[in-house]
Amino acid sequence: MATGALMLDLVGTSLTTEEAITLQHPEVGGLILFSRNYTDPVQLHELMRSVRSIRPDLIVAVDQEGGRVQRFREGFTRLPPMAVLGQLYQQDPVTACTSARELGWLMAAELRAFDIDISFAPVLDIDWQQSSIIGDRAFASEPEALAALAIAFMQGMHEAGMAATGKHFPGHGWVQADSHLELPVDERDETCLEQSDIQPFKALIAAGLDAIMPAHVVYSQVDPQPAGFSQYWLKEKLRKQLGFSGVIFSDDLTMEGASIAGNYAERCRKALAAGCDMVLVCNQPVHALEVLDYLKSQVAIVNPRIAKMRGRPDDSFLNSQRFKQARELAGRCMALIG
Repeated sequence: MATGALMLDLVGTSLTTEEAITLQHPEVGGLILFSRNYTDPVQLHELMRSVRSIRPDLIVAVDQEGGRVQRFREGFTRLPPMAVLGQLYQQDPVTACTSARELGWLMAAELRAFDIDISFAPVLDIDWQQSSIIGDRAFASEPEALAALAIAFMQGMHEAGMAATGKHFPGHGWVQADSHLELPVDERDETCLEQSDIQPFKALIAAGLDAIMPAHVVYSQVDPQPAGFSQYWLKEKLRKQLGFSGVIFSDDLTMEGASIAGNYAERCRKALAAGCDMVLVCNQPVHALEVLDYLKSQVAIVNPRIAKMRGRPDDSFLNSQRFKQARELAGRCMALIG
C-alpha cells in the first residue's frame, strides 16, 4: 500500500539507476510524469513497466486536462480545452454534459491503458475572464454550469476506473498573477468566495470527488497563508465545513507561490501540517531529495487515503465502440476551436 507523502518526477524518458533507488523509499508515494517523459506509446509502456516492477503501489499521475495542458499528445487523442464544453452548454446543456462525460471517460481510458492512475482533473476554477493561467482550462464562467460539466466529466473518469482531483481550491480563477511565477493575492472576502468559487467544489464533493488540490493563492481577508499551507482552508473549511474526506494533494512546492513557506523541508512540513496528504515536488530533483530526507527524519504515518487513488484496471476500453465514438466527439470539439 502506497503511504508515502512525496510525489516527485523523473528527468527523462527512462528510469535511471538513481531514480529507481529513490522510488523504492517508502516515503515516496507518487510519481508525476511530464511531456519530457514521453515520446510515444511504446516508450511509455516500457517506462511504466520499469516503474511498476519496483513500486507497483505508486500513485502515477499526469496533467492531461486537454487543451494547452495535455502532456501526452502523439499517439493520444487531442482533447479540447474544457471551455469548449462551456460554450456548448450555453446552447445545449444536455449535449454538453453528455460530451463532458464522454471526454472524461476517454481521457481516463487512454491513461489507464498505460497503468497511469490519475490525471489531475477536473479544473474547478471559474473563468472570471482575467486569469491567463486558468483561462480556457476552466469549463465555464457560471458556477452552476461549471459544476454540471465537471460532475459529468468526473463521472466519465470514474467509469474508466480513474479517481478525480478537483483543483485549485478554493478557486484560482479570480487572480491575474500566475502562481508558478509569483504569489497571487485574492482580496475578496469569504462570503464572496462561498457564493461563487467554492460552489463547484461543494457540488463535486457531494457527487463523490476523490481528491482536491489547493491553490498557491493568498485569500488575504481569510488567512495570510496560501490555501495549501492554511489549516483554516484545509482542516476547517474543506474537511469540517464541506465534509471532504478524500485526498488533499499540495500543488507543486517548487512554484513561486509556495516560496512564502520557506525552504523545501519547511514547505513540506507546513503543507502536511495544514492538512495535505501528499506533497508534489516537480522539476527540481535536488529539492525533491531534500524533501525526501526531511520525511525520512520524521515518524512514518500510515495514510490509507492515498492508496484509494490507484486506478481500477480494465484493458477492454480501447477496443470498444464507446472509445471510437468518444474519439470522434473529441475531434468535433477540437474543430470548434477558433
